[in-house]
Amino acid sequence: MAIDSRLLMRIRREFPAAEKDPSGRKRAFLDNGAGTLVTRRSAEAEAEARIDWSANVGNLFPESVGAGETILEGRRAVADLLRAESPDTIISGESCTSLLFALSYALSRNLKGDSNVVLTGYEHYANINPWAELGGMGLISQLRLAKFDLDTGLLDHEDLKKQIDKNTKVVSVTAASNVLGTRSDLKVIGKMAKEVGALFVIDAVHHVAHGPTDVRKIGCDALVFSGYKLFSRHGSYMYLTPELVEKLHPYKVDPSPKHGPEKWEWGTRDQAMFAAIRGAVDYLVWLTNPNSKIPPKPGPQRAAKLREAMEMIEDYEREITRIVLDGYGKILGLRHIPGLTVFGPKDSASRLGRDPTFSFKLAGYDDHGLSKILWSKYALAVGAEDYYSRVPALYNTKTMCRATFVHYNTRDEVFALLNALWQLSEKRKK
Repeated sequence: MAIDSRLLMRIRREFPAAEKDPSGRKRAFLDNGAGTLVTRRSAEAEAEARIDWSANVGNLFPESVGAGETILEGRRAVADLLRAESPDTIISGESCTSLLFALSYALSRNLKGDSNVVLTGYEHYANINPWAELGGMGLISQLRLAKFDLDTGLLDHEDLKKQIDKNTKVVSVTAASNVLGTRSDLKVIGKMAKEVGALFVIDAVHHVAHGPTDVRKIGCDALVFSGYKLFSRHGSYMYLTPELVEKLHPYKVDPSPKHGPEKWEWGTRDQAMFAAIRGAVDYLVWLTNPNSKIPPKPGPQRAAKLREAMEMIEDYEREITRIVLDGYGKILGLRHIPGLTVFGPKDSASRLGRDPTFSFKLAGYDDHGLSKILWSKYALAVGAEDYYSRVPALYNTKTMCRATFVHYNTRDEVFALLNALWQLSEKRKK
């Protein structure tokens, strides 16, 4: 099944804010990299859990039992999304930053200062500072950053291979750059990590909404993503292999559980967060058969449907990416606009592909001013900041404009962005 115009209309009805912002203004929401719109199913599931299952877990009355069941259902949904071994591998947290700090601190108990951690050069700071902290504490000797090509945005695998050695304890990489859209070759990088016995950690925050994520196929030891980047609410999730869930010793209070994902989780769990992510997973399953009223069973059947959904999304977004970069018909894409610099991969048909994230600068405009014009005159929600990434500084700039598309965005919204930038480019000459 493919996302055609009819299905896209139904998809947009699943997102109450797809057409208009809270003021009622019709606009194109292209700031999805900072957080996607929320699907109705996620919001309704969260509200229901907030009201009906408001008690803490561990007691016999219905509110408590329901809270426990809701949390377990949420873990199962995430496990199926990631094709994890079981819900016991899914740990929740306030943010991916907090989860990566929790993981780095747990690993620090076995570090003696003679090892190193290897990252890519295009990481978000959420995947830098938790490891840099270990260096500040004298628990690792080096934090190494593999180079990437500033023109193509692609990771330099030869340099990465040089950075990884027998003293490397962790290789932690983003699945896709939140600024460049560059996808990391996770299988190749994972193999490099395993050859020296290092743990392989993935920051999937930016990529999780754009394609299938299969932790067992990738062979990673840990993976994090955030609900608000996957059509749900704030709150994040970390996959750990069953062995590491039990083997590692995170910081915790004494009375808390000593086994399973609960031993990693600080404080009382928010049952509504788990209901919300289950609602987002329900939506993705619906995408594969919008007319079916019988949802697949949790487990392998649902996991297969989720992979199908994410492949549908990836196929649709591949065409969106091609139009953004190359254009369609008489409308030429970003890489043809005079005075516009687009960062990251320029080839929409490469083997790895790229996420539909496009950072750019237009000569004659400062980024915040351009963002303001795109919003006020053209009703295009486009960001302008550093995106908590080290990437802009590598291009000798503090900020970039960024448009990020997801599968509920339309071709017309792509054309609106391209037309606006072409008009603004032409005005530079006058």
